[in-house]
Amino acid sequence: MATEVENNVPAVDAKEIKEEAPAADNKAEEAAVEKKENAGGDAPVSKEKEPAPPKVVVHKSNYEKDIVYLYQFSRTPLLPSLSPYCLKVESWLRLAGVKYENVDHKMKYRSKKGQLPFIELNGEEIADSAIIIKELSQKFGHDLDAALTAEQRNLAHATISMIENHLAWVVMWWRSKYPDQMLKGYKVNLQHALGTRIPNGILNFCFKFAIGRKWLQGSKKVKAQGMGVHSAEEVNEFGQEDLKVLSDMLADKPFFFGDEPTNLDVVVFAHLASIYFIDKEVQYSLRDFMTESCPNLVGHVNRMKERCFGDWDDICTNLDLNSHLPKPAPEETKEKEAAKDEKEGDKEKEPEEKDIEKEKADEKEKDKLKEKESEENKEKEAAK
Repeated sequence: MATEVENNVPAVDAKEIKEEAPAADNKAEEAAVEKKENAGGDAPVSKEKEPAPPKVVVHKSNYEKDIVYLYQFSRTPLLPSLSPYCLKVESWLRLAGVKYENVDHKMKYRSKKGQLPFIELNGEEIADSAIIIKELSQKFGHDLDAALTAEQRNLAHATISMIENHLAWVVMWWRSKYPDQMLKGYKVNLQHALGTRIPNGILNFCFKFAIGRKWLQGSKKVKAQGMGVHSAEEVNEFGQEDLKVLSDMLADKPFFFGDEPTNLDVVVFAHLASIYFIDKEVQYSLRDFMTESCPNLVGHVNRMKERCFGDWDDICTNLDLNSHLPKPAPEETKEKEAAKDEKEGDKEKEPEEKDIEKEKADEKEKDKLKEKESEENKEKEAAK
């Protein structure tokens, strides 16, 4: 299971923890003093009930039952998600056939653990990609590893640990060291991703020197993990060794344990896709090694891409988070847009204009009544 490398988002800032801790300690001390004073010396102190833990408030309040709401990063022109962990969860959802909907939150929300992805299901939040898949497997009764032997499950567990606790940091090293190359490599449009009108030139500059260090864990995080203390040649060699292990394990099989994908295939695909689908114009030695020395891994990535993302081209062209959901018919869309425009038009009208329109309508109504009375009078005269 990944820890802080999960989805390239930082955990709660240490400064924030320090600021909150003293307040909590003071309250505890005050409560202890109050208990002592109320006790009156040797009198027994009544045990106070511990306050219930705060409930997590879901962002999707109008949720539908058993629909998974997935919070992840925005799309890019080359990859459905920059984060292998987000791609991992969405790939699993598609393979398992579980109904889900991506929430376009412009990267404003994080889970209670400070991570992306996280999901909301029936009003409850579930965070961390491994935990998400585990709980959804139990909830919907769809275990991709159901046919595996105990030995195969152990092998899968060890391999996933290698990928998420070693290979992932190799990629993280490159992303944090060269954030500008990362943006070019995935053709990231920060303006679209952040939902802002600030020019991309300014955003890219800020990302490189400010946002990048925090959002992508930065060189300090990579050094703390251990990967960042090595030279570029050593880090590249680490990555090549991991890829070679995966290539030898896969051999000539379509998937790691046979003809059908398992959770290991999902994890491998999610991480290797972020290596393989980097723009060819951007130099990246690990991608080149994978292409030249591990062609079976390239084949695996493309098989998983076809199996999980038949709409890959639409996703990367339109950057649509929910291209998998049925779209309303063109006529319905036009009607909704027309109704929306009419409603907005009514709001924009000045009060004076509305009064004038009302007066005109009243005059027309009066004219109709006069005409009706005139006709009735003529009928009465004719009858006489």
